[in-house]
Amino acid sequence: MKAAVCVDTESPLVLEDIPIPEPREGEVLIHNTACGVCHTDLHVMKGEVGFPLPGVLGHEVSGVVAEVGRGVTAVRPGDRVVGSFIMPCGWCENCARGMEDLCATFFEYNRLRGTLYDGETRLHRANGEPLSMYSMGGLAEYSVTPATAVFTLPEELDLADSAILGCSLFTAYGAVRNVGDVRTGESVAVVAVGGVGQNIVQLAAVSGAESIIAVDVDEEKLALARRMGATHTINSREVDATEAVMEITGGRGVDAAFEALGSAATTRQATDFTREGGRVVVVGIPPAGTVLDVDLARVVRRKIQIKGSYGARARQDVPALIRLLAAGRLDLSSVISRRVGLEQAPETYQALDRGEVLGRAVVLTGA
Repeated sequence: MKAAVCVDTESPLVLEDIPIPEPREGEVLIHNTACGVCHTDLHVMKGEVGFPLPGVLGHEVSGVVAEVGRGVTAVRPGDRVVGSFIMPCGWCENCARGMEDLCATFFEYNRLRGTLYDGETRLHRANGEPLSMYSMGGLAEYSVTPATAVFTLPEELDLADSAILGCSLFTAYGAVRNVGDVRTGESVAVVAVGGVGQNIVQLAAVSGAESIIAVDVDEEKLALARRMGATHTINSREVDATEAVMEITGGRGVDAAFEALGSAATTRQATDFTREGGRVVVVGIPPAGTVLDVDLARVVRRKIQIKGSYGARARQDVPALIRLLAAGRLDLSSVISRRVGLEQAPETYQALDRGEVLGRAVVLTGA
């Protein structure tokens, strides 16, 4: 099969022919249709987070089940499916207490070692050299993932567009519903409206937020945020975002501010325009070692909560997202601005790094 391999940091992805992997007990082999292009992959490619290389990145996939391992009954060959980037083991302490977004096995084995949960990767070069897996290693024609992270899609949902459900929408849902707890009538600000930010905007709208303020430096992204449900937009390159938010909210600030870039500066900004008793939800992944400098006196006296949010709970939240999509409550296709073939994956990630991708790009791995 074809796969886009990250050979080392600061180098473009390289297309290689590698053997099709085989699923083991409790695992599913997916013939991928599409894989979303996520900024988190860039952190690995640029050496901003530690991950063993060479490896196959890509962690937002959709496709058709090609084969199932022993013991898998939830899906079968031929099913149209989507995968979640957090692949819960189902047995660690965090999974047992309903916190699959903090699955200890996932972080220990996959994010640190690039393997599945027996400590081995399913991907290898033709000469037998192992290739690490970032989640399921979706930038390839086939992927293996634990069955706990695979969900069937109804026929009315577009298979390729549904790929971004597994991270972009999944991450936004965890932030808005599980951590931010956005409620009807509240005010919300979203700082940085890329792929995840756009989905935070539309989920805030679905949750009943009265005012949704999108903050970015790109007018095209702000225009898209309007279409996704933002009631106000602020170009922070042209005006002071804190002053603008305060003016919009009558001097109160917002009930919940979401930071979707992964920057200390924008997180501090989000804290500045959050009202007393409000929540700051940090969703963007910064380079390792990034430190936040905030006015702690204000945080304490104004009872401001600063929370981190990493993904969602696969087995609880993905089915809920699928139902919302099937009911027409959410829109994935409008978030996707580029659909490219696997051979264009290297240049698409370079475009993402330059800030040229509006919303989300999708690699059509099965094309």
